[in-house]
Amino acid sequence: MKRIFFALMVGWALVAVAQRVTVTEQSRLLPVEGPAYYPVLSHDGEQLLFTSESTQGLNLYDFGTRAVTRVSDEPGAGYGAVFGGDGSIYYVSQERRENKLIYRTGHRYDQATGRSAVVLEAQHGPMQPVAATRGGAMKSRARNYSSAKAVGTAVYTQGSEVIIDIAGRERRFSPVESWAGYLWASLSPDGQRVAFFAAEQGIIIIDLNGNVLARLGNYEMPCWYDDNYLVAQNTTDDGRQFTSSQILLLKADGTYKHELTRPTSMTMQPTAGGGKIVYTTIDGNLTLMKINIQQ
Repeated sequence: MKRIFFALMVGWALVAVAQRVTVTEQSRLLPVEGPAYYPVLSHDGEQLLFTSESTQGLNLYDFGTRAVTRVSDEPGAGYGAVFGGDGSIYYVSQERRENKLIYRTGHRYDQATGRSAVVLEAQHGPMQPVAATRGGAMKSRARNYSSAKAVGTAVYTQGSEVIIDIAGRERRFSPVESWAGYLWASLSPDGQRVAFFAAEQGIIIIDLNGNVLARLGNYEMPCWYDDNYLVAQNTTDDGRQFTSSQILLLKADGTYKHELTRPTSMTMQPTAGGGKIVYTTIDGNLTLMKINIQQ
């Protein structure tokens, strides 16, 4: 037994030593004026969605032209927006009506024309945009929307379920217990695994059949960096406010963790795509990071 334990310890040590992560670039996105939050990188890393004030309005930044385009001025549009596989942007706006109830509306922004169209009329209750490999969708309790009959593969969460939609066929899984539910589901670049956050459990990796492949720790907002690694947020709080927040790099099999920023940096809300990592700070400073991983 002692020999087996020693062999396992040596194996884990070799895994840790064999991987070296170097930050090759770290710079603030200066073309973005004022506080910016909830960044979302496109799959190729060429564009970035963000909101300039909390969740009020939605902006699009182009890394090639360094130009910022205002996608929407509507309240709530900056939270949860996604890039569809068809190049369109899908987002939800919200308004509080005279009856004190919040109504949400689903939108699709066409980058070619620079115009938005309503794809789901205003309704009371939750609504979320969903990225798909060939298009986009909107999910709500009353009704749904898809940009095309075949939008490829999409993943999202509802309550304590992960929904995997492949070619219009949905499968629902609850692979771990979580009374407070799941969040932040995303499909790996190779399309074979799903990462999500489960309250009280942390980041979970499953295959397309709902089988748990790895548990990465109690971190938030997981986003795939590539097929082998994810970035995530690690925060602590005192029950009223954050006391620390940092960005981590996690190996998808759960064998490796690396601090990309320090806990005192108050960095949060990471997103990744095309070899880029973007995050913001508690003060709303958007930052671009590039890394090199040596095996």
